[in-house]
Amino acid sequence: MKKSINIWSFNPALSLPEKFALAQDAGFPAIEVELAETGPVSLASTAADLSEVLRQAGDHGLTLSGLACGLYWGANAASADAANRQKAADILKKQIEVAHGLNLDAILVVPGAVGVDFIPDCEVVPYERAWERATAFIAEALPAAEAAGVQICVENVWNKFLLSPREMKAFVAQFDSPFVRCYLDVGNTLLNGYPEDWIRTLAGHIGRVHFKDFKRSVGTVDGFCELLAGDVNWPQVVAALKETGYDNWIAAEMIPPVPMYKHAPDVIIYNTSRAMDAIFALA
Repeated sequence: MKKSINIWSFNPALSLPEKFALAQDAGFPAIEVELAETGPVSLASTAADLSEVLRQAGDHGLTLSGLACGLYWGANAASADAANRQKAADILKKQIEVAHGLNLDAILVVPGAVGVDFIPDCEVVPYERAWERATAFIAEALPAAEAAGVQICVENVWNKFLLSPREMKAFVAQFDSPFVRCYLDVGNTLLNGYPEDWIRTLAGHIGRVHFKDFKRSVGTVDGFCELLAGDVNWPQVVAALKETGYDNWIAAEMIPPVPMYKHAPDVIIYNTSRAMDAIFALA
């Protein structure tokens, strides 16, 4: 297992080189960047822009471990609106292109939503229609992903879709391709399950892992907390990862860092690095 940290863990006021420097100083060998609307890695990024990002990461001794994307929350690939579905398809196409330009072999993808409680007036999509449209969404992009050598890693998120590890396994397995995998978010499973179950059920189908912790007693997005401070059974998680042979990047995703730390939010990067080292040593 290899230690990384997601770009969303950092104070957004920092520049990308400042985030790289902080990650390096905190002891992270890698960082997961994001495809955003604007910025150094964006929908408008050129090959030259991506080369500069690679250069900056290399200057700080960092490997890029993956490419996340939060744009799918505004572009539901399972929407009844064809324009919304096309927007999601365009994002995924660009994400594959950017990943290839950054020499990355995996991207985080939200394949659609049945509903999202934390988005006001969110469209509600019938589950069966969501499955059909999400399947078509991934299938359409799969040839480009295979050609680029980029795994489409479907994340378990709070989208009322793919709610169990068996559903997730069935969804990714239907494509019969090594380029469709699960992006397992440990903390996201706690609302209605156990991450060690997800890991064992999805053995051989996990492309990337996020580490988050969560307090069930809170039960909302405010329940996300620092690693080791919530209800994740970390010894069981590490044991399951080792048992199933997972030995790829694990990125800590500490969101949102500023509300979590009202002052000196950079400290969370150092604490997260130490927590990950302790978690890796548990089993």
